[in-house]
Amino acid sequence: MTKSSRLVVIAFTTVLLWFGLAASISAQRNPTMPSQLSDNDKESLYAQFSESRKSIDPDQQKFAYPAAKAFLLRFGGDHDIYAKEVQRFVDEYERQVHDSEVFKAYGAKNYVKAFELGHPLLKRTPEDFFLLATLTEAGYENALAGNAGLNAETVDYARKAIQLIEAGKVTRSDPFKSMELARGFLNSTLGWFLKDQSPVEAAGAFLKAAQSDSPYRTDPSIYHRMGVAILKGEFAGLSAEYNEKYGAKPPSAEQTAMLEQIKHLVERTIDAYARAVALSTKPEQQEARNKILAQLTVLYKNFHNDSDAGLSELISTVLSKPLP
Repeated sequence: MTKSSRLVVIAFTTVLLWFGLAASISAQRNPTMPSQLSDNDKESLYAQFSESRKSIDPDQQKFAYPAAKAFLLRFGGDHDIYAKEVQRFVDEYERQVHDSEVFKAYGAKNYVKAFELGHPLLKRTPEDFFLLATLTEAGYENALAGNAGLNAETVDYARKAIQLIEAGKVTRSDPFKSMELARGFLNSTLGWFLKDQSPVEAAGAFLKAAQSDSPYRTDPSIYHRMGVAILKGEFAGLSAEYNEKYGAKPPSAEQTAMLEQIKHLVERTIDAYARAVALSTKPEQQEARNKILAQLTVLYKNFHNDSDAGLSELISTVLSKPLP
């Protein structure tokens, strides 16, 4: 080998050694980056969460929550679509757990505890229909037991639950079997609480309960209470106004118009009482039926020239007619 050839070999070997050393140094200087490790951990935690949540095995599903909490602890601050999805799951899971605690207190008839548990939860999720409805049930049963301490809050919860239904914001009827049953119960309960203090609102609530596709539509007490509320509310108010304005004055167009309004309220009341009588068909309802019929007869005769002609026919046909 010539001198020049040896120089070429030495130079080539040096270049190879240098490149090898450079590659080695590069490998030492560029290990797997922390961001790559972080991405791998993120994908792994999300996969654990997602697989557990979607599993049909209940034992596997229970691991979704701890996996979600671990994910949020490390990556919740990323605010990307994955973090938002996991956060929604955690929020809903914790809401259901807390709601379950309230429902357990209600089931144990510890109504005060149910309200105590529910207060902070409603501050966080004021449109939690399950919670509002459960507390309405608890407050109603508490009132039936003779305790009035929760009445004001119960009225507020019933109103809010009804508003959510009417606004179309309720997708699940829980704790009720159906949305119509929820509508019937909530309106019936609201009317029951307000029948004395706010009979006008109570009459409207009873009407909505009667219009629901639920057992409340055929409950005679709903119609009787509605009739009483109409008399105590709109009828009493409008009659007082009529007597004050037109009691000692000659007939006028305004007087006639108000008188027609009063007659319409009477017709609605008579209709409600007649439905209560017609629906009272069970043996245990006969005592109440006779009392309502006596009240209806007096009311009917007062506005039919002291005659009850046509009353029996009205009672026998009223259920075939729409509510006025």
